[in-house]
Amino acid sequence: MLHRQTVDTTVLPPGERFGMWLDLVARTSAPMRISSAHDDDFAAHAAFIELGPIHLVKYHYPSLEATRTPKLIRQSDPEVYMLALTTDGVGTSSQDGRHSEIRAGEFTFYNVSRPHDVGHHATDPERERATSVITMIPHAALPLPPHRMAALFGGKMSGREGIGALLAQFLLQVTGHPEQYHAADAGRLGAVGLDLATTMLGRHLVAEDEVPTEVRRRALVTQVQAYVHRHVGDPALSPRVVADAHHISLRSLHRLFEAQETTVASYIRDVRLARCRRDLTDPALRTQPVQVIAARWGFPDKAHFSRVFRAAYGASPQAYRESTSDPARIVNRPASTVNPPPAD
Repeated sequence: MLHRQTVDTTVLPPGERFGMWLDLVARTSAPMRISSAHDDDFAAHAAFIELGPIHLVKYHYPSLEATRTPKLIRQSDPEVYMLALTTDGVGTSSQDGRHSEIRAGEFTFYNVSRPHDVGHHATDPERERATSVITMIPHAALPLPPHRMAALFGGKMSGREGIGALLAQFLLQVTGHPEQYHAADAGRLGAVGLDLATTMLGRHLVAEDEVPTEVRRRALVTQVQAYVHRHVGDPALSPRVVADAHHISLRSLHRLFEAQETTVASYIRDVRLARCRRDLTDPALRTQPVQVIAARWGFPDKAHFSRVFRAAYGASPQAYRESTSDPARIVNRPASTVNPPPAD
């Protein structure tokens, strides 16, 4: 499981909670001047996850306003960028003369080394809580021209479409379900997150050519894999369909997968097989016919499904299903493995 550190102010008496939060922000990001109408009982929660080059923070707090002043910057400068995804409530962001209102599903971006103002207000009076996911990116880790980044400070970017949506899904998946990943995955997940963030920021700079080629390639691979996982149940899914959906040639798609040590067709097949295998071993689906499960995941031809399943797992689908209910008969042949994209 990924290492996650959590902080909950409600472990302290109401009168001490706001002070705890101020100390937390100063220690984990950078000191800020924070005000809140709820400072007499600041019930808040934060979860921190380190992913190699980047750090993620999932915040849940009452409405607040925060300012980072030149004096506070002189006192402490961690030299990081903040990429903030609002998930509930309405945020505000202001830096270098740009002011934005950030709705749920939108990002804002700012430089902690420069003065800025941020706010976050709950929209549900019943809960009076706002939530966000913050990605902390060291200046040195972001492979984009530093002098160009100011064009993005205090602005907003969509997390509902394209690379922005994929990045948002990735952040929500990792922070919402860290138990689904191994600690050894942290570095790789961090690299994926950094690639997606870099690509999104590069596109908003209207200078995608400034994003390193390898970063663009890895981000596109992640985007293609997420597309396959979303559409794997469609029997018409094919390399051509995938290429057309991403506006690249079939030849370019095949080249993209050369470094993945598989082909696009094999990846689609393996994802389908992994879904079928999962359902065949699910006790809740025990009464569903094998062919219903196969068709659900893009295998309409019963004979073809049986052949490819046996080649992958060393047994027919029915025999494999039966073996899982009898430990003494479990098939020992290694199964085909498909690593799902983190954002799917």
